[in-house]
Amino acid sequence: MNSFLALIKANGSAQAKLLAGPVLILMVLSMMILPLPPFLLDLFFTFNIALAVMVLLVAMFTKKPLDFAAFPAVLLFATLLRLSLNVASTRVVLLNGHKGPDAAGQVIEAFGHFLVGGNFAVGIIVFVILVIINFVVITKGAGRIAEVGARFTLDAMPGKQMAIDADLNAGLIGEDDARKRRQEVAQEAEFYGSMDGASKFVRGDAVAGLLIMVINVVGGLVVGVMQHDLSFSEAGHVYTLLTIGDGLVAQIPALVISTAAGVVVSRVATDEDVGQQIVGQLFANPNVMFLTAGILGLMGLIPNMPHVAFLSLAFIMGGVGWAMLQRQQAELVAAQKAPQEKLAAADAAAAEATWDDVSMVDPLGLEVGYRLISLVDHAQNGELLHRIRSLRKKFAQDVGFLPPVVHIRDNLDLKPNDYRILLYGVEVGRGVATPGQWLAIDPGGVTISLPGTPTTDPAFGLPAVWIDISLREQAQIAGYTVVDASTVIATHLNHLLHRHGSQLLGRQEVQQLLDRVARDLPRLVDDFVPKTISLSLLHKVLRGLLAEEVPIRDMRSIIEVISENAPRLQTQSQGHANLDEAAELLALTRASLGRAITQQWFPGEGELRVIGLDARLERVLTQALTTSGALEPGLAETLLSEAQRTTHQQEESGDSPVLVVPPILRASLSRFLRHHIPQLGVLSNQEIPDERTIRVTAVIGNNA
Repeated sequence: MNSFLALIKANGSAQAKLLAGPVLILMVLSMMILPLPPFLLDLFFTFNIALAVMVLLVAMFTKKPLDFAAFPAVLLFATLLRLSLNVASTRVVLLNGHKGPDAAGQVIEAFGHFLVGGNFAVGIIVFVILVIINFVVITKGAGRIAEVGARFTLDAMPGKQMAIDADLNAGLIGEDDARKRRQEVAQEAEFYGSMDGASKFVRGDAVAGLLIMVINVVGGLVVGVMQHDLSFSEAGHVYTLLTIGDGLVAQIPALVISTAAGVVVSRVATDEDVGQQIVGQLFANPNVMFLTAGILGLMGLIPNMPHVAFLSLAFIMGGVGWAMLQRQQAELVAAQKAPQEKLAAADAAAAEATWDDVSMVDPLGLEVGYRLISLVDHAQNGELLHRIRSLRKKFAQDVGFLPPVVHIRDNLDLKPNDYRILLYGVEVGRGVATPGQWLAIDPGGVTISLPGTPTTDPAFGLPAVWIDISLREQAQIAGYTVVDASTVIATHLNHLLHRHGSQLLGRQEVQQLLDRVARDLPRLVDDFVPKTISLSLLHKVLRGLLAEEVPIRDMRSIIEVISENAPRLQTQSQGHANLDEAAELLALTRASLGRAITQQWFPGEGELRVIGLDARLERVLTQALTTSGALEPGLAETLLSEAQRTTHQQEESGDSPVLVVPPILRASLSRFLRHHIPQLGVLSNQEIPDERTIRVTAVIGNNA
């Protein structure tokens, strides 16, 4: 029953939202066509004022323009509502204005008498000033900002799309996040374009307000003198005051909504709303407060100046500056005291050595220079921390196991902008990142040079340059891949995670992986370890796959092929001392994963354009590896040079650098070549599905 009521409530809410637009349009048309009593006019004018205040407050509390993406439509409906109220109030004023100042409702009477003191000349001047402020200052400025914002947003769209694709390819974001970011880029361009057009509504509303006021004054004189036998002065006084009240009650909400439009398009998107930005940046420096207080104090001492006003404000601003200075000094003392307290605690703990003093080596570590601390500081909401969490999650989804936690610490021995990545305490990567600047990476084919600090992309070795943030859009339009400092470090870490994935998989991770599989396939894992295979042997097989960047996500196939062949290999190993059980299981496992391995190198269903071995070289290698198990120096040098030549040839032609060899040679050649040519993949004939067509486009050994 409760579920049924909840469903009815949800459907009712959805229907209410669906009918909100048509109901509003019908209400606007009704006010234009049907005569309204003064009481309803008061309600609608009050609602118009409340709507304007709500729009302004929403604009003040949004943190980025797209948080109020409905603003152009709201601006259109608010303008239509004001114009329809003008039509309805004009009808009431001209029909009933001769009856007295309250003939058109109490709201118009209050604005016509209380706000301007019953003086229609003052009312006209105030009304014209409000229209000028709205039309010339606020609306024109907001429209210009929206126009420029729309132009630059459209120009920057290709570069933003490339940056999203770069993050997606680097594994920093998933497909859903990439799709969401692309949608935000498109919505941002549409929003500024809509705001550019919507500003014309407010400008037209101001012009219409002036015309309506003139028409109402002239019409009121005609109606009052010719139809109700009023004197010219009496008709002018009555109808002009009612017209001024009508104009003010419409133009003040228009001014408020125009201000909201200016706030929305003129703000810079941050994690703070407008009020927090203003207070946090305008009142951040106590020296500014002291100087302002001094200038006001000097002006207050000048003869014939309003001494009380200037000196009072100077005293208040000086007190605010003093309070800000005291707070900053207290924060500085607390920051200096914290390291001393930590040192005292460390000295007390060092009084007697215990096993707690033995520090274990972290499997994965990141050390940064002091200028990069802001990227990894929780208190400063370091963006790199979030990227590393996403990176570990993406790695677990793609590779098949959860990598260790990245332990981050600062290292004063490093240069301020340097960082290094450690694997079990040993450095495996080092790079430079510049906070506040962007790295423009040349993916190839870029002819425009940018001013900045030339460098090399630490992950892939591509030429790059550190540029100022103001050149970001120019670099994206020129074809550069532009990323910030945290993305540079995260991409480098992701690259090294995949390269050294085999070393990150320990026996503990293997056991956790088996426990994870057992939750979904309990009968498959029952008695698998240690009855069928030992944990250490399974560990060797999985590390062998990861050493050549083969994902271990398909644990079902891996367990099935090991369960089928491990007992047979154990029996054979008892009679053959030289049988490498781990290598045999690895070869069988790769064959069972052949379809996934082939798909990894050759996506789609097209033919496989691969590198082959010359028949004579293949016989020589087979003889050398089967008899002695090693290559002669001359043969090894020839093989390496030929492999480098064909790899370069494949990459230049746009083909994947993959060498296909007989199964007996695959393991040895892969072990030898991957240390010298990491980008070269070595596959055996058994690992390629039968339905895939192979074409040899380069041969190792033709020039030997």
